[in-house]
Amino acid sequence: MMKKLSIACISVLALSACNDQASSGQGSARDYIEIVGSSTVYPFAKAVAEQFENLDPSYKSPKLESTGTGGGMELFCAGIGPNTPDIANASRRMKKSEFERCKENGVENIVEFIVGIDGIAVAQSKEGTQFSLTPAEIYEAVAANPYGKPNTALNWSDINPSFPSTKINVYGPPSTSGTRDALTELIMEVGCKTDAATKALKESDKEKFEEVCHEVRTDGAYVDTGENDNLIIQKLSANPDSLGIFGYSYLEANMDKIRGMPVAGVQPTYDAIAGGEYPGARPLYIYLKGEHVNVIPNLKEYVTEFLKAGSSDGYLKKYGLITAPDDVRTKMDIAISELSALDSAELK
Repeated sequence: MMKKLSIACISVLALSACNDQASSGQGSARDYIEIVGSSTVYPFAKAVAEQFENLDPSYKSPKLESTGTGGGMELFCAGIGPNTPDIANASRRMKKSEFERCKENGVENIVEFIVGIDGIAVAQSKEGTQFSLTPAEIYEAVAANPYGKPNTALNWSDINPSFPSTKINVYGPPSTSGTRDALTELIMEVGCKTDAATKALKESDKEKFEEVCHEVRTDGAYVDTGENDNLIIQKLSANPDSLGIFGYSYLEANMDKIRGMPVAGVQPTYDAIAGGEYPGARPLYIYLKGEHVNVIPNLKEYVTEFLKAGSSDGYLKKYGLITAPDDVRTKMDIAISELSALDSAELK
C-alpha cells in the first residue's frame, strides 16, 4: 500500500493527494493559475483575471486559453499536476463521460460552480432585413435532416414564405463548443419536437432522435467558425444577409454593429434571459480541480473573486453576464467554502 501511495505521489508531482509526502522539498512547479475552456466564458474569465491580479501584489496573472468547452474538458481531465489546467470554463454542464475520464486519470475532486446565466443569441447586421424566428424555424434552417428528411431549404423563404428570399447563411459554433451543445438542446431540439412523430422517437429510439434533432447541416448553409465568436461579428458586418449564433455577451458588446433577433417573439435581452422568458437561456460553469487547491497558489481566491464579480452589483454585469438566481448563488457560496466535490450521479 505504501509503495502504491509513493508511486502515486510521484505521478501527480506532489499535488494535494500526496501533500504530506511532498512537503519535504518538491513543492509546486507552477506559481500561476492555468485556465482553459469555453469561448463564451472566456471574456468573463479574462475580466476576472485582470481584476484578480490587482487585488494583491503577490497574485500572479492567470493564464487563459479559449479552447471551447469540449476541448477544455479534455485538457482538464487529462490528469493532475502542474502540466494540466487548474480550472475549466464551460458553457454547459460537465458530461458524465467527461467526469469518468477525469476519474480514470486521477482527477477525482472536481468542484462545480455556476458563475452566471447566458443566452444563445441569434443576431444579424443592423443592415440586414429584420424578421423573427421560432425554434422550429431555426431547426428547419440548420438541421441536416429536419424531421428525418434531407434539408433542401436554400433560402429563408423556403422555411417561411413571409421571410426574405435570401440565402440561408448561418455562422455558428463548432461541435466542440458548449454553445453548440446549448444550441442543439435549447433551440433545435425544442423545434424538432414540434413534430409529434419526431418527438416520439425520443422514447422509442433515442439515438435516431438525436441524429434527427441535433445534427447540423454540412452543405455550407451553416458555417462552423471555430472558437472565435468575434469572427462571427466580423462575418455579419461583411454579409448583412447572414445570421450569427453565439453567447449573449457578444451581442451585448457589439450592439453598435449588430442586433438581436427575436426567438419565439422574445428579444435576447438581459431581463428576458434572466427572467427565463427567452428560450435560449443556460447556466455558465467553471470547474475547479480540487487536487490543485493549496498547491497552485490562490486558486480559491480566484474563484471567490469570480463569484463576487458575477453578483447583481458585480463588474461582470457590464460585460453581459446575467446574475444567477439567489438560491443558486447561495449554493455557490457554500461550494467555495466547503469545496465539496461534484457527484457524478447528478450528471448525464
